[in-house]
Amino acid sequence: QVQLVESGGGLVQPGGSLRLSCACSGFTFSNYVMRWYRQAPGKERELVATIISEGGITHYADSVKDRFTISRDDAEKITNLQMNSLKPEDTAVYYCNAITRYPPRIEHWGQGTQVTVSS
Repeated sequence: QVQLVESGGGLVQPGGSLRLSCACSGFTFSNYVMRWYRQAPGKERELVATIISEGGITHYADSVKDRFTISRDDAEKITNLQMNSLKPEDTAVYYCNAITRYPPRIEHWGQGTQVTVSS
């Protein structure tokens, strides 16, 4: 019943752009902080971006700051990650994550979408 479905991944060339979407259902979307993680082969899962609420504050990993933008639409229950100026080191599986803003911290995960940046 709880679903977080990522889409928009694929193969892009360095310098290109990609927009990831995460469609959510089965939980009260507005009560959750939305985050994007990524995991590259042989590396730990990394927190990429966070958005606290619709129109609210955002946070980014230093490696993606000024290139990626996270957003959310609470009416549509969707969070997006706009990725610009992509680099080969951005190659990873990207995961959508939802966590309640207040305790108890309930968390949900999507299955991930592959992003490959290569010539």
